[in-house]
Amino acid sequence: MTRGTATMIGFVAVLLWGVLALLTVGSAPTPPFLLNALCFAIGGTLGLIWTAVSGGLSQLRTVPLYVYVMGTLGLFGYHALYFSALRLAPAAEASLIAYLWPLLIVLFSGLLPGETLRTGHVLGAVVGFAGAALIVTGGSTGFDAGALPGYMLAMACAVTWSSYSVLSRRFGTVPTASVAVFCVVSAILSVPLHLMLEETVWPLGGLGWASAILLGLGPVGLAFYVWDIGVKRGDIQMLGTASYAAPLLSTVVLILAGVAAPSWSLALAAILITGGALLAARASLKGVP
Repeated sequence: MTRGTATMIGFVAVLLWGVLALLTVGSAPTPPFLLNALCFAIGGTLGLIWTAVSGGLSQLRTVPLYVYVMGTLGLFGYHALYFSALRLAPAAEASLIAYLWPLLIVLFSGLLPGETLRTGHVLGAVVGFAGAALIVTGGSTGFDAGALPGYMLAMACAVTWSSYSVLSRRFGTVPTASVAVFCVVSAILSVPLHLMLEETVWPLGGLGWASAILLGLGPVGLAFYVWDIGVKRGDIQMLGTASYAAPLLSTVVLILAGVAAPSWSLALAAILITGGALLAARASLKGVP
């Protein structure tokens, strides 16, 4: 597989994550941990089938335990937080805050050995968080205290996924098949937490079940595998820059579906978050201060 091919494969994840918010809304009122269990069971099962067919099951025994722990915490933690955030706050706004993760990836990467945190990274962070602040304060509509818990969960969501992605760069030799194990263990962990903390409410009707199944097949399934291939074998800088399209894509999809209402404050927040991430990405290029 060439570097360019791997990069294009990784970009498929960005497209899939563009409909993550819409499908999450469509799966309501299924509680977060139950939805986690359903989606990861689908994504993990498909991954194990693919691994078995491709003859890669033996590779799973060579993966260190700490890699499985890190991967499971990343996938399980991110989506438990994300699904909870979209149940407690407006979908478009919570999704935009969660999509601060591309910016955080750039910032966290600048702190790694051999990397440099430049002025552009800091400026990008300021601009991006200005967009998040605009959402949390409600722009011209005022502060919505009722949505604050959802916004805080969305921020924790961004920190979780960015940390997972940066740490994954240190395990480039770990086979992509390991992602199937991350998914299966995440599904297993979600079951007791659901039984202890939530009331069982299954997806409603055809739309609800279709949303949950599509989540497991795409944004909470295939996306993990193609993202893993992209960040390990492709151009991670180009892939990271491309991922900055995710918040805009997600917002546009929600508006077109009628889930979110278009507004100037929402548009400005999307521009600030995406623009801040692009500033940070530009600073990562050689020769840019």
